Amino acid sequence: MNTSETNLVLIVDDTPTNLEVLSDALTDAGFEVAVATSGESAIEQVEYDPPDLILLDIMMVGIDGFETCYQLKQNPLTKDIPIIFMTALNDMVDKVKGLSLGAVDYITKPFQKAEVLARIQIHIKLRNYLNLALDEQNIRLKQEIIERTIAETALQKLTQELEHRVIERTQELSKALYKLQKTQVQLVQTEKLATLGQLAAGLAHEINNPVNFIHANLFHVNDYAQSLVELLKLYQNQFPHATPEIIAKAKEIDIQYLLEDLPKILFSMEIGTERISGIVNSFRNFCRHDEAEVKLVDIHEGLESTLMILHRHLKPTPDQREIQVVKEYGSLPKVECYPGKMNQVFMNILSNAIDAIREGMENLHSCIQSPMIWINTKVQGSDRIAIKIADNGLGIPENIQKRVFDPFFTTKPAGKGTGLGMSISHQIVTELHHGSLQCISAPRKGAEFVIEIPIQMPHIHRIS
Repeated sequence: MNTSETNLVLIVDDTPTNLEVLSDALTDAGFEVAVATSGESAIEQVEYDPPDLILLDIMMVGIDGFETCYQLKQNPLTKDIPIIFMTALNDMVDKVKGLSLGAVDYITKPFQKAEVLARIQIHIKLRNYLNLALDEQNIRLKQEIIERTIAETALQKLTQELEHRVIERTQELSKALYKLQKTQVQLVQTEKLATLGQLAAGLAHEINNPVNFIHANLFHVNDYAQSLVELLKLYQNQFPHATPEIIAKAKEIDIQYLLEDLPKILFSMEIGTERISGIVNSFRNFCRHDEAEVKLVDIHEGLESTLMILHRHLKPTPDQREIQVVKEYGSLPKVECYPGKMNQVFMNILSNAIDAIREGMENLHSCIQSPMIWINTKVQGSDRIAIKIADNGLGIPENIQKRVFDPFFTTKPAGKGTGLGMSISHQIVTELHHGSLQCISAPRKGAEFVIEIPIQMPHIHRIS
């Protein structure tokens, strides 16, 4: 495909207003636009006039967006056309379902013109780049085949060299294709995490201000209440013979119990606000959305913030026991890393451990008497640290262990897992931090994830 040509975008939506808005916006941006008002007509239209990209509404009468996407991806003639879902739903399950069927991205309604154009241009450029790379590679391969045919009559050695070059270039193209696929996953995940981080930071700030105000004023409320209690006792001492109305009111409100319970209530409120402040601070430290640079951090603080966020998932339920967390923290130096990214790794691994234990306790054939998670940290060698997170859940079969870090791979039921958590975690540890992430497990013997990262990242300027 020539990248200078006008790109054709097919919009599939049974809502006339959406078709008009998107058609005008794309036409103004220089795209050629085609429209279809149903999944059936879209499938027919794509086969005789394939577009460069499809904008597909999830909810349509007749064949909905999911079924349309599935049929397009099953057809060899249309399976390579990028599909972007359009949805008004906030349910992550539907979005992940679309990605798993072959969609490359999604756009949330109502539409923001700049966002729509930006996403379309990203995927058009990716497709053009891939097609251009394939065209160039095909031209090179054809030329090499011609040269090899001529060389076969003259020199066998030259033929072998040409074949070797073909293999090398094929491997390079495979690596480039894999890198493009991984980049698409990262684009979607990075956008979600950035939005979540900003939202979490905003919520933490908004909650922290009124909680701090309440907590600060509780000291004065307690002092005022104590003064009023002392004044009341002084009145009781100076005027022991109260009027009948006062005596009746004292009995009605149970004055003695009130005087005993008031300090307890104020103390409980103080403890409660301290607890809320602790949770908000842990939440804010966990997100750390503004820390996109490498910093010297205490790894144990990241682990503790993550455990604070997951605290309610560890507590007992009416039919299951509490999950105990055993911490075996070693003496670690401060480590150079991306704090928010490492907290994301801890969250993914600990969440999976909790899910495995809960599933094991629900299984009558694999009853876990003492559900536990172990966290062990230590210095490994002279320049690395090791973080081990283990559980006594159901464990992972050997054939599944090989795919644990594959993008979109999950063993959880539909709607309970995206298949991105462990893949992103592996990228963060191995590629971003130059470390390693291993999974050690056996069926019914739990699982252990071992993270190793350098204490000081290579070729990185330290930010304190």
